[in-house]
Amino acid sequence: MNERIVEIVPDAGLHARPASKFVETVNEYDVTVKLGRADSDDLVPAGSMISITSLGAKCGEEVRLVAEGDDAESTLDALEQVLTTPEGERNDS
Repeated sequence: MNERIVEIVPDAGLHARPASKFVETVNEYDVTVKLGRADSDDLVPAGSMISITSLGAKCGEEVRLVAEGDDAESTLDALEQVLTTPEGERNDS
């Protein structure tokens, strides 16, 4: 199991487009990923848009990513990229 703390950079936090891109990225990998606030042990499934947006995580807040599976480190790298790239600089195509 791999774990990482990441600060959310997109102005929208984990709502709308950033959350959609986050979930899309999670589902590209064959791993189990959970997400929660950095200061909490409560984690939600990272492949669920409803779970992600229900966290209400905002720009500047830190979240904890936990990934389990063969591609865990690569998955965390990709998810960190989503969370740390300002919306206007992301290539979502």
